[in-house]
Amino acid sequence: MQAARDRLVPDVAADGLRVLFCGINPGLMTAATGHHFARPGNRFWPALHRSGFTPRLLKPSEQEELLSYGLGITNVVARATARADKLSAEEYREGGRLLALKVARLRPRWLAVLGVTAYRVAFDDRKARVGPQERTIGDTRVWVLPNPSGLNAHWTPATLAEEFARLREAAQR
Repeated sequence: MQAARDRLVPDVAADGLRVLFCGINPGLMTAATGHHFARPGNRFWPALHRSGFTPRLLKPSEQEELLSYGLGITNVVARATARADKLSAEEYREGGRLLALKVARLRPRWLAVLGVTAYRVAFDDRKARVGPQERTIGDTRVWVLPNPSGLNAHWTPATLAEEFARLREAAQR
């Protein structure tokens, strides 16, 4: 697994998506497999399904299917690490700058950043909370979702899915 450290994982993205989900950075399992949110304990895929974004529970290896639902995945920081706390504030800030350029180019309706702390550092917004943000990137609205990592235990699978569903409802309007 250590061989995957610093490996880049390609985005699942296209122009004009309904929602571009944005993880903090790839974990080592994701980097080793090339599939986003690949660690078995990660709750991204179950939350996506339980919230109604996908009609069935997708496996990480089926990530390209997201495009057919108008969904995609990218990361704030491209570099893979064992844990997000291995990233520097400079990496987050540079990641936020590059993410804003990517969003301006791809023009999704919503950018959903998965992790309020990552969002706060990347976009220099210390007061951000989970939910819709006032910030836009061009015409793209921004929503901060809880980090779906199993380490973020105070968000249960049910409350995580509820928050994802709030975004899904907003993205359908």
